[in-house]
Amino acid sequence: MPEAEHPSFDAFVRTIAKLRSPEGGCPWNRAQTHESIGDYMIEEAYEAVDAIQSKDADHLREELGDVLLQVVLQSQIAADAGEFTIDDVCAGIDEKMIRRHPHVFGDVDASDANAVAELWEQVKLAEKQEADAKAAAGEHESLLDAVPTHFPALLQAQKISRKAVAVGFEWETLDDVWNKVAEERAELEEAYAAAPKSADGKVLSTDSATRDPLVTAVELEFGDLLFVLVNIARKMGIDAEGALRASNEKFRKRFAKVEQGAWSEGRSVEDLTLAEMDAYWERAKEDE
Repeated sequence: MPEAEHPSFDAFVRTIAKLRSPEGGCPWNRAQTHESIGDYMIEEAYEAVDAIQSKDADHLREELGDVLLQVVLQSQIAADAGEFTIDDVCAGIDEKMIRRHPHVFGDVDASDANAVAELWEQVKLAEKQEADAKAAAGEHESLLDAVPTHFPALLQAQKISRKAVAVGFEWETLDDVWNKVAEERAELEEAYAAAPKSADGKVLSTDSATRDPLVTAVELEFGDLLFVLVNIARKMGIDAEGALRASNEKFRKRFAKVEQGAWSEGRSVEDLTLAEMDAYWERAKEDE
């Protein structure tokens, strides 16, 4: 296979270098640091995912360009500081992809996507063990330290679970995980029963300095239940993040039909009774 050339990428790298240039560059771009534009990386990634979900190829192309901008600009900031270059970034990820796909570039077998995901975690674990072996004075990094704490909570739970499973910290069967769900539900109900609540049944949440420990206990137990449900999805081979995103989108569409039903009667959704809302909701389900 002939090697593809990417002149547009090289031209884009030169454009960003020019924007950062002390001579004739852009004052705003020159002033940026890794930290000052860090949040844009998250924002642009979410917008790219939104374009993927909308199945809008033109929009996706544009949003991927915005993501690429963040990668190249961060790399140029690093190059200006003598840290690394965009070539270092490309070489590093190329080496990593080859190392983490021994079923493609080596002689390891992986029959399906789930097997590949398990292999990926095993290779990453081996990388960590090698790094630990080189650590000075017996200092080791936790396996889970590699999962950024600023990740969205659901995505973080998925990654934490997969890393733990890679070292054998796993339920044997799906039924075992369902039993854990039942256990966590019981603990949540017990904590909720003991916590102070308002007249409408909500736990009395206040700022952290004055929060009742019983209220905090409810939140922690609810989090435990969510975490185990993430593992139900993993055991089933389901992407919990993608599943919840799809459910969010489904709810949006159905609720929009409820609103449209109210508007067709010259009313607002707030004017509908619960029975009327349910009727429009069921019609929306039938239309899917």
